[in-house]
Amino acid sequence: MRLIARQFSAFVVVGLIAAVAHYGTLIGLVEAKMMGPVPATLLGFVAGAAVSYVLNRRFAFDSDRPHREAMWRFGVVAVVGFILTGLIMAVLTGAFAAPYLPAQIFTTGVVLFWTFLANRYWTFSEPPVP
Repeated sequence: MRLIARQFSAFVVVGLIAAVAHYGTLIGLVEAKMMGPVPATLLGFVAGAAVSYVLNRRFAFDSDRPHREAMWRFGVVAVVGFILTGLIMAVLTGAFAAPYLPAQIFTTGVVLFWTFLANRYWTFSEPPVP
């Protein structure tokens, strides 16, 4: 249980760093009137995911899984997170007309738990010993 708590704490810190990239992209694009909230948040998600892979592999999960295995797994988890982000943001900012930043904060919370569990138990878990 201690390991999970340590990993989750590190995951949250990494997530905060990745969120700077994500939210910076989102806010910059929306406020500059370059994009609407949904495409801007999806671009921000990609920026945050790049930061997240590097830092989570090293600091949160301290994984020895080879990059050739971990990267595609991380990509699958990220694609699911990307889809969840787009769907939740579309519903909140579209159907519910929620302001984009509170909607993004809620969305981040939902996607945070999905990605932690998927990355801990699948992406960065130790490969089975042959």
